[in-house]
Amino acid sequence: MVRNILQIYRISFSGLSRETWLLSVVILINRCGYMAVPFMSMYITQSLHRSIADAGLIITLFGVGSVVGAMVGGYFTDKIGFRPVQVVSLLISGILFMLFGQVHNFDGLCALTIVLAFFVESFKPANNTAIASYSSKENLTRSYALNRLATNIGFGFGTSVGGILAAINYHLLFWVDGVIYMTAGLMIAILLPAVSRPGLSEKSNPENIESLSPWKDVFFLRLIVMVTFYMICFVLLFRLVPVYWKEELNIGEATIGLLLGMNGIIIALFEMILIQKLGSRRSDAYYIVAGILFTAIGYLFLLVPGLKPVVMGAATVFMFTIGEMLTLPYLNTMVMNRASVSNRGQYSAAYSLSWAVAQIIGPAAGGYVAQQWGYNMLWFVLVLLSMTCAFGFKMLFRNVVKMG
Repeated sequence: MVRNILQIYRISFSGLSRETWLLSVVILINRCGYMAVPFMSMYITQSLHRSIADAGLIITLFGVGSVVGAMVGGYFTDKIGFRPVQVVSLLISGILFMLFGQVHNFDGLCALTIVLAFFVESFKPANNTAIASYSSKENLTRSYALNRLATNIGFGFGTSVGGILAAINYHLLFWVDGVIYMTAGLMIAILLPAVSRPGLSEKSNPENIESLSPWKDVFFLRLIVMVTFYMICFVLLFRLVPVYWKEELNIGEATIGLLLGMNGIIIALFEMILIQKLGSRRSDAYYIVAGILFTAIGYLFLLVPGLKPVVMGAATVFMFTIGEMLTLPYLNTMVMNRASVSNRGQYSAAYSLSWAVAQIIGPAAGGYVAQQWGYNMLWFVLVLLSMTCAFGFKMLFRNVVKMG
């Protein structure tokens, strides 16, 4: 039995390029430092003693900087390449994270948040483009799954350690984040080949979009709108749910870090195997819709009365994680398959833009709903939004790809 399990893992991880593995190792290190962002709203409310509305504003401003960063990062990725964009964004992000914990003036913190988010987000289009460039068409979904595995191992470790650091001193979060971000930037500068080889060619895109701009691709624009609604549901688990656990359920920071870390651990253990096993049994669209429905179930657990707080938190993270494993790898693949070699950066930027817009709308709107009508109303709205989003994706895909 053990031999069979090991064989499944070996098959799931075989056939990927050296550069793909190298990128994943760098991302693993980078995401070990992504511990401050999930605790940013708690830092504002618990350490700076500001209101939940102020915390929502900070996260919203993070989204504003992310919007600009995604677009600029995508533009420069196509112009000068993904390697220098990743290096510069990581190094400057590291410096800014160190500064973040030293600024106590709220207006100054708001301005710094926008600049920090700009450089953090400009990394993503370059990274997505790098993965596609070093992957074959057949391995593209698994390459993104490996990248997500590294991301989530790092995230699981980072949030768990982050919870411990936050319980000691919130400022430690930003110092550790800064050092790790800079380390990841230096690793890419030293280890990643200076010249990429293309993986997917122009011919690999069956519809071969004539325009170099994703903003003229009608299907893609509709897809991005639906992705944005899904991302609103996605980001709030890591932005406002921890505040709810702390303020309403009295769960400690260290436990919250472990609960959030569960997400990364589950993905690290099972996503690559899941992607390998699912293969082409169903369409990518089918798995995307199914995953969003699991997200709705995750939020539904926050409304179940009588559950112990930690059990409720664990159930929410577990269902949410299943949804994430089904949705995000296939969304990444779908986006890159719409792009050509010459405009991957722009398509990646548009995809990253949906995340950034969600970070603007989600925390601000979610914080307002929670403050005016309570957290239970917020969870109900998110369940409804997730189900509506799943239906919207199904309608979008119905006339383009087979769902089964």
